[in-house]
Amino acid sequence: MTLLARYVSHRWLAAAVLTFALSLAPIGCGGGGSRRGSPSAPKSPSTASAPACRAGQLTPAAVEGPFYKPGSPQRERLTEPGLSGQPLTISGSVLTSDCRPIAHALLQFWQADTRGHYDQRGFRLRGHEYTDARGRYKLATILPGLYPGRTRHLHVKVAPPGGKVLTTQLYFPNEPRNRTDPLFAVKLLLPLAKAGSGWAARFDFVVRG
Repeated sequence: MTLLARYVSHRWLAAAVLTFALSLAPIGCGGGGSRRGSPSAPKSPSTASAPACRAGQLTPAAVEGPFYKPGSPQRERLTEPGLSGQPLTISGSVLTSDCRPIAHALLQFWQADTRGHYDQRGFRLRGHEYTDARGRYKLATILPGLYPGRTRHLHVKVAPPGGKVLTTQLYFPNEPRNRTDPLFAVKLLLPLAKAGSGWAARFDFVVRG
């Protein structure tokens, strides 16, 4: 079975429908076609802003997808020599459901390159890091390309020490496919702002501590 077939299997579609239904419920806090490639990035800064943490409101979960790989290197910078793409910096905090920072929480990131390809042989555009003593993290990467049938997105796993893992995805403003992707959730939208030749955003993950 091809990776694309696996991605649209009955089991995946069932999970997608469930996640889409959950994304419509007020539980979150934070933040086409089949052609591959990376069209123009958002033409102007997003007017969205990352919502403030509200006690009891957790960041919504999303499906893991077929391209997760354990064992990624520990690093805050996914960019490397020879990697093309518009720079993207994401920073924020990992917080408990009552809005307290979580030190040493594990964050894992993985994404497609500008052509919409996931590296399955190595760990290009994959990595993990830990929050500092004040619960903060920072990621330097590139704007992901478009994977067939999906809107632009970035995968994340967040795990507080000894706590339950949150698996989710982050999305980007002004993307035409946001309207048709069944996994898209407004509460997982990154509030992009222009930063030099690239983009910057802040997103706080709220998890069960």
